[in-house]
Amino acid sequence: MMGGTFDVVVVGSLNQDLVASVPHIPVPGETVLATGHAAFAGGKGANQAVAAARLGARVAMVGRVGDDAFGTTLRRGLEDVGVDNTRVQVDAEVGSGLALINVEESGENAISVSPGANGRVSAADVEAAAAMIENAKVVLLQLEVPVTAVARAAQLARGTVILNPAPAAPLPGSLLADVDILVPNETELGLLAGTATRTEDEVVTAARSLPVDDVVVTLGARGALVVSRAAINRVPPVPVDPVDTTGAGDAFCGALAAELARGAYVRAAARFAARVAAVAVTRHGAQASMPTRDELS
Repeated sequence: MMGGTFDVVVVGSLNQDLVASVPHIPVPGETVLATGHAAFAGGKGANQAVAAARLGARVAMVGRVGDDAFGTTLRRGLEDVGVDNTRVQVDAEVGSGLALINVEESGENAISVSPGANGRVSAADVEAAAAMIENAKVVLLQLEVPVTAVARAAQLARGTVILNPAPAAPLPGSLLADVDILVPNETELGLLAGTATRTEDEVVTAARSLPVDDVVVTLGARGALVVSRAAINRVPPVPVDPVDTTGAGDAFCGALAAELARGAYVRAAARFAARVAAVAVTRHGAQASMPTRDELS
């Protein structure tokens, strides 16, 4: 969809993922022979945009890629699933973002990211997409681009603002005050709140210490916890045999945004998102693993 009003606008990163299948994640100083490797389109922002689009949402992406083969592929990948990429700029001065991913037999992964063009996404880029952002039902944000761009997008948004605070980093209270729904994992929540998150009680206390109305804490194989000022709702896990957990959190966030744009309440949207993430981990790759609504039935 080109132009018009969007259900979801994502401001975030686009990466080329280079994935090696390994018997176990290497420890420092260790060399491990991979059993195979593959290249996939990735980046937290693009993954989440693709997840939402494959679930039927009208999606636009704001970001940057390099003037290279990876950038061409990444922009085309968005277009192929119907994501508007007119605000994904091509930066001639740096390369596209790159993620190096080791995935072990259990499905667990270890990731190193070189931001490239993602590190040059600016508040000015966001301003250029102001009309798109202001009119979106949901604005979905992460932290693989500079926080100045993330903060400006949150300020401009008139719809629901979702922030997935990953990778974990301290954030100004002014940004959190503009967020409607925060979607951290336990580690990210602990860093933001400055408290322990080992138990459910500690998770709830940490979530309620933040200036955000709804906090959806993803707990991996244990499901999720939706914490508001008035209630705590547990989202049970969906049992599956994972083959690749890369992009599971992004599948959850994209699905949450898509469902909220359809008018769902946070608890119901989180339950739907858990189903989407469960399907995603049974497939290889990040964007390639995102299911459609038909595949959930």
